[in-house]
Amino acid sequence: MSNFNELFSTIKNRFDELFSENEMTVEQYLDLCKKDKMAYASAAERLLNAIGQPRMLDTSEDPRLGRIFSNRKIKIYPAFEEEFFGMEECIESLVTFLKNYSAGLEESKQIPYFLGPVGGGKSSLVKKIEELMETQPVYVLKAGDELSPVFDNPLALFNNPQSIKLLEKNYKIPKRSIKTRLSPWATEKLKEFGGDITKFKVEKVFPSKDYQLCMSKIEPGDPNNQDTSTLVGKVDIRKLEHYPAHHPYAYGYSGGLCRGNRGMANFAEMFKADITTLNPLLEATQDRSFKGTEQIGELPWEGIIFAHSNEAEWTKFRNNKTNEAFLDRIYIIRVPYCLRVTEEKKIYEKMLGGSTLATAPCAPDTIELLARWSVMTRLVEPENSTLYSKLRVYDGENIKDTDPKAKPLQEYVEDSKEQVGVNEGMTGMSTRFAFKVLSATFNADIEEQAANPIHLFYTLEKSIEKESLPKETQTRYVGFIKSILIPRYYEFLDKELRTAYLESYNDYGQTIFERYVMYADAWISDSDFRDPETHEMWDRDALNAELTKIEKAAEISNPKDFRNEIVNYVLRHKATNKGQAPRWDSYQKIKTVIEKKMFNATEEIMPIISFSPKTTSSDQSKHEQFIQRMVDRGYTAKQVRLLVEWYQKMKKSTA
Repeated sequence: MSNFNELFSTIKNRFDELFSENEMTVEQYLDLCKKDKMAYASAAERLLNAIGQPRMLDTSEDPRLGRIFSNRKIKIYPAFEEEFFGMEECIESLVTFLKNYSAGLEESKQIPYFLGPVGGGKSSLVKKIEELMETQPVYVLKAGDELSPVFDNPLALFNNPQSIKLLEKNYKIPKRSIKTRLSPWATEKLKEFGGDITKFKVEKVFPSKDYQLCMSKIEPGDPNNQDTSTLVGKVDIRKLEHYPAHHPYAYGYSGGLCRGNRGMANFAEMFKADITTLNPLLEATQDRSFKGTEQIGELPWEGIIFAHSNEAEWTKFRNNKTNEAFLDRIYIIRVPYCLRVTEEKKIYEKMLGGSTLATAPCAPDTIELLARWSVMTRLVEPENSTLYSKLRVYDGENIKDTDPKAKPLQEYVEDSKEQVGVNEGMTGMSTRFAFKVLSATFNADIEEQAANPIHLFYTLEKSIEKESLPKETQTRYVGFIKSILIPRYYEFLDKELRTAYLESYNDYGQTIFERYVMYADAWISDSDFRDPETHEMWDRDALNAELTKIEKAAEISNPKDFRNEIVNYVLRHKATNKGQAPRWDSYQKIKTVIEKKMFNATEEIMPIISFSPKTTSSDQSKHEQFIQRMVDRGYTAKQVRLLVEWYQKMKKSTA
């Protein structure tokens, strides 16, 4: 098969799936219901089926997740796992709603409302729900070649006490799935058929957002010219020539509730709409039906109305006492900003993956720094601790040994609740804003499309100034850059540069390591020692002095135990590796000591890494090797120069 034919087949198969005539008789449909309960499943049940079963994740097996989730077992839903990060509670709340809705509990009369700040992921979540809804078929009444304009449920034909009992007895269909009503269109057809339901057909239909099949999107429209027809439809004036205005065939079933019946209606920015416009939603959720704009029979509603808006609109609507009846129909699902750096970083990486910037160079730590800044703007300032410590604890880091003032995660959470209730993460800067900053950072250099922390700091500060934030907030956000991010990035870059510089000096590290082991072994055995290079005899005090020089930089508190541990490690390694000595960096404890020793002993680093003219060919060669190692670590050659020059300036200013 050619590439084009394969592509053609994919599209054609999808079209056939949507529009091929999967037609059956009413009797065949009932037989199907007997074998497959999804044939009569509610919208919530079908959506749950699309989401699928979760996998249980035991967070006690992952140190980071264990600290975040208190070693609990949590549910991970594969349908959301690859696209949504740090939203475990939100998704679990959605699934809980769907389960209770499916069980016929109070949630079946409520509107799930995604409440969250701008750019927090509400629209993305609804879009994913739409995609999932499109995978589950619906069975719809059909008369001749005409599909029901409101996607009538075939079981509505049997909505009378005697039929309900027979369906339960003979087809195992539960009563709650049968108690639905026929639309005026279907009632009129049944009248034409003389009550003969066998003249109806049933068609298998896949919901489609594009074709408005069991799916619709509703928007508030012009606030000065709103009416309920957006939701319930209105008379089609083209048909008034043949039918009176109150006739079902004259009605245009174009409203969002009509087109979303049996599936879902997505009501964007719902609380921007006038309350009188929203009244049909109360009818639909409470009575499972709603009135049209003309004197026709009531229209059925068996779908889910998903709504979303930002917190400011919700607060305004909630505080209006005249809206109490409507508020009782709202099921709030909070969608706060992400409060974990690791997951926030994954969001940016996902967004980059969908753009042309996916292949552009991005220097190490750039995205992490932006994620840290974004999360800091969303966190509530803790008491008796620092915001940066809270940031790290929320991300699952174990910092109790390095930061004695750090609190356990739950204490930070409780502290935040005391200050702002459950609203932590509902304010701050959005992921959308952060991604715009990141995009601008990639284009900060007119000669090279690449991102690095130095350009990020500059771009971020300028972007904050353009946001017209309150002066106090602006000062606070810029302060995060200058007092938290920049000092910590300087430490990170210092280690990056020194590591790249020292990577060519592995022999130097190995020499220090082997001499340390040799001295430590002689010191432990308290025997005469002759230096193999100088042939000089050393006593125990001289050996101790040499060992101390190496240990001092790493502040080893118990030299005796440390020396014994390292010598024993080397002996064990040689015993299992045919007498071969280990590498100097194979054991973290001694690696740290030697790195400290080398870092303290390499004040000559600046002449080598700087881009000033070199006095010897040896220095020039070392400089070129340094650049190449930085490139291998993920930097461009131009970024290396920029970062080295920035590092030099910072070093002078902190000297």
